[in-house]
Amino acid sequence: MFVQSYTVNPFSENTYIVHDDKKAVVIDPGFYGASERMPALNYLSENGLSIDRLLLTHGHVDHIIDCAYWADAYGMQFEVHENDLPLIANARQQALLFGIEMHDPPVPTQFLKGGDIIEVGRFAWQILEAPGHSPGSVCFYDEENGFVIAGDVLFDGSVGRTDLWEGSMHTLLHSIRTKLLTLPDDTVVYSGHGPATTIGRERENNPFLQD
Repeated sequence: MFVQSYTVNPFSENTYIVHDDKKAVVIDPGFYGASERMPALNYLSENGLSIDRLLLTHGHVDHIIDCAYWADAYGMQFEVHENDLPLIANARQQALLFGIEMHDPPVPTQFLKGGDIIEVGRFAWQILEAPGHSPGSVCFYDEENGFVIAGDVLFDGSVGRTDLWEGSMHTLLHSIRTKLLTLPDDTVVYSGHGPATTIGRERENNPFLQD
């Protein structure tokens, strides 16, 4: 299993390409223009990878800036939790709030639900619903390979902001404690911003999670 990350756009967002053999998924494409996108396209080409699914952990602008390009280029829909549809529908309005421009992403017609399994190639992920940062935030847990793609739910030493639309610190902390801190301590956490961490490290050191 290979996890390739790209830190992109004015928000320093982490976009991920995850693959096993020749099957890959793209998660949270935040590339801001062709120059940021090119390394990812080269990586796909050089490794002979085919895109099987396009996934979103949530619908905030920094994670969806490049959705229109990838959906058009690969002829497939992005998948997101249905509760974040209003964010997708108002993507350009989100962008204007931060002084950036983007193309409207296509409206998703396939939705992610907690407990469902995502299968690509030989790997399988469990979808963990983790609202609080956004109403439809989800994480992708790969038990066999010991990692979770956490979006903006949990960071190295911090947690997602809750001052945006439908954010709730109470809900976010409940999601982290019931969905992420229940995972093994050595589970690697790939976050939407910043470096990777582990569940055990955050359990012990994250100031937001100390009772």
